[in-house]
Amino acid sequence: MTDRRIVLGTSLKMYFGHQQTLRWASAVADILAASPAVETGQLEFFLAPAFPALPETVRIFAPHPVAAQDVAAAEPGAFTGEVSAAELAEIGVRLVEIGHAERRRLFGETDAQIATKCAMALAHGLTPVLCVGEPELGTVAEAARVVVDQVDAALAAPLRDTPDRRVIVAYEPQWAIGAAEPAPADRIRAICDLVRDELRERYSDLVLLYGGSAGPGTLTGLGDAVDGLFLGRFVHDPRNVARVVDEAGRLLGCPTPAPAS
Repeated sequence: MTDRRIVLGTSLKMYFGHQQTLRWASAVADILAASPAVETGQLEFFLAPAFPALPETVRIFAPHPVAAQDVAAAEPGAFTGEVSAAELAEIGVRLVEIGHAERRRLFGETDAQIATKCAMALAHGLTPVLCVGEPELGTVAEAARVVVDQVDAALAAPLRDTPDRRVIVAYEPQWAIGAAEPAPADRIRAICDLVRDELRERYSDLVLLYGGSAGPGTLTGLGDAVDGLFLGRFVHDPRNVARVVDEAGRLLGCPTPAPAS
């Protein structure tokens, strides 16, 4: 076995209906229950369903962490249609996805709004899953600079006095989201190495994930340049969750569970 830990997560966005979400969460919970890597605590898997499914998903998916797909940039008050970090924490949510490329592009979220949302999450004991990534294909150095600047814009102020708080950064190059193939592994490794080198002193408990058409083999190809994956539509089939969980287990030196008879 290795001392390495791997984090996997996924957001269901608005793809599933309510009952479909709960069936999926139950199926994945069964897969995780059979994983030796999960049992030892070396592998963590989080799920971000739509808001209406959060309370029941928290129950079904326990003890694994559940994330919200967004959070209000304000404390509870007169904000129609918003959901506060306080309420999310109250119902058992443990993480919050913030700053996804779709929120930036479709809803005009700014760096300032994203920073405020991170501050709200942290103030209520929630772990931000901060989504970052360059909008267009450029050089490795240019991509790393965009990622570092986005992380600092979102987290530098909220974590000024508590740099040891855990944060998850999901690096998803925007041009690779939904693509048929992920970005080349050597490019992602190089970008993540630069990002980690620059950020490790400022954020002592930073978990770096890769997203963007990630699937089986991606984790192996990226090696220890990342701490895990933020998975997309590929895992809508629970059997594909099992494939990635088994791959992570092998990388961690854990035995692969025997197939059900």
